[in-house]
Amino acid sequence: MKHILVLQMRPENETCESEFEAILKVGKIDRERVDRIRVEQLEKYEIDINNYCAIIAGGSPFDVTCPVDKKSEIQKHIESFFNQLFDQIIAIDFPFLGICSGNGLLGNYYGTTISRKFSEPIGSTMITVTEDGEKDALLIGLPKQFLAFVGHKEACNNVPKGALLLVSSQTCPVQMFRIKKNIYATQFHPEADSDEFILRINTYKNFGYFPPEQAGELILAVQNIETPIPKEILRRFVDRYLPA
Repeated sequence: MKHILVLQMRPENETCESEFEAILKVGKIDRERVDRIRVEQLEKYEIDINNYCAIIAGGSPFDVTCPVDKKSEIQKHIESFFNQLFDQIIAIDFPFLGICSGNGLLGNYYGTTISRKFSEPIGSTMITVTEDGEKDALLIGLPKQFLAFVGHKEACNNVPKGALLLVSSQTCPVQMFRIKKNIYATQFHPEADSDEFILRINTYKNFGYFPPEQAGELILAVQNIETPIPKEILRRFVDRYLPA
């Protein structure tokens, strides 16, 4: 029986482990039905997507827009890995959900401009489902507006050519898009709850997402936030593509 593949890009062990557990919990994925790869630890591209029913890619502290000469070897390796992956999955419309960094990597591969124009500080924001989104299997019947956790230094300036914009917001127009029928990306974090974001605030307070002295204020702002609708989107993706 085929598994879901979870791809991760966070070199920080505690945050990486927590993200993985959050994906399993929110997606209600049986541990025996998932394979996991930490891409930054993989020496070369060795993925046979025929072994899987779907792929979920998590976030990372890396920026696509970082000048090439300032990118670490780990980041270069991750970007090369995903370019090879996209060569495979886009050709056959293979089920994929990219979260945050997955959004930027997929948008960049498709040629849309990635910049810091629509960056969002770590916290929560209200986002809106588009008319196309209302018809999508992962969003149909959900509230038109809902709260989601965000936190990113860069984002897609525009929807990738040929993609459908599914979710938007005032501060970041491209919050979720779909390519073909089965390839999704979200700028927001459907896997995260307040505890997960508190961990990330503490982990990444010196990574340029926000002034470090604001960490305490940001923790207070997120500690009681509930985001059930984004979690439902992740669960729907799993239910749609993971065989019972």
